Amino acid sequence: MITLDPGHPSGPAEQIRAQVTALVQSGELAADAKLPPVRQLAGDLRVAAGTVAKAYKELEAAGIVRTGRANGTRVNPGQVLDAPALREVQRLVTAARKAGMTLEEVQGIVAVSWNA
Repeated sequence: MITLDPGHPSGPAEQIRAQVTALVQSGELAADAKLPPVRQLAGDLRVAAGTVAKAYKELEAAGIVRTGRANGTRVNPGQVLDAPALREVQRLVTAARKAGMTLEEVQGIVAVSWNA
């Protein structure tokens, strides 16, 4: 579900936060889906529990998830991108793959377009 790239310019907590956000916004993680406990995910990813806890806190602050002692960390409802935006992203991915582009190339183009 979540993978870390040690060579990525973002730290592990940011990579976790960004990937969980993307999974939620794409609908891969449904409303009320339970995220792995902090210690379990930390062990799976081989990072400190504090790293995962930081990512989860940032996700909670952004309203993506909620945390409860008995219920763990769960996805908040209403976080999936609206259908037209999600379809456009999926079209971009399909076109980029057909063109033989790498993820990094697509990200670079999106970043330039975003800042234009």
